[in-house]
Amino acid sequence: MEQAQELFKTFLHDHGQKYTEERRIVLEVIESFDRPFEAEELLLALRRQQHRVSKATVYRTLKHLVECLLVNQIFFGTGKQSYYDFVGTQRGHDHLVDVQTGKIIPFSSPEIAALRDRIAREMGFTPVAHRFQILGKPTGNPREAH
Repeated sequence: MEQAQELFKTFLHDHGQKYTEERRIVLEVIESFDRPFEAEELLLALRRQQHRVSKATVYRTLKHLVECLLVNQIFFGTGKQSYYDFVGTQRGHDHLVDVQTGKIIPFSSPEIAALRDRIAREMGFTPVAHRFQILGKPTGNPREAH
């Protein structure tokens, strides 16, 4: 947690923004989620814990956390539904989305990371993050998770 807080503090400073108590609290509550969440869920969690953080601050903080790669933003279908997923300083998991139920299943794939790295290298880039998600329906014959 301290590492994520320090990374966020440095990011904000480098972008001329202040690391406020409200932003610290938002990140702390985000870190407590063990699954992807919606911005409104975050706002409700903050209020349930008696934190007085405005809706605007929550959305701005989420934007900054996505920019500094501590949080992934996940879009479903047409891109209208947005979820957030805390990744902290550990990168490298992607998502399988059940379009029937909305269930989000995180997974890791060394092959995807290797492909990302190869493509970036070929294009003269150094990858810092990626987003990959599969939208689908259960086939009735699920593979065992590794």
